[in-house]
Amino acid sequence: MKARVTVTLKTGVLDPQGKAIEGALASLGVDGVANVRQGKVFDIELDTADRTRAEETLKAACEKLLANTVIENYRVEIA
Repeated sequence: MKARVTVTLKTGVLDPQGKAIEGALASLGVDGVANVRQGKVFDIELDTADRTRAEETLKAACEKLLANTVIENYRVEIA
């Protein structure tokens, strides 16, 4: 089973990397870009056909390693 985990900063958390990307885009002539927020995407394959078990496994992975839940949100999508 394939899944995607998307990790993003919570609203209100400063994102210096997003600001740097925003500035770089402007300096490259890419107009109309504002409020860039960066995140992480993990594409994961699981050795299970049980959707519920896959979601539980991925949520545990996020809570333990993939996301810093103090400042980040995560979303699990099962393909």
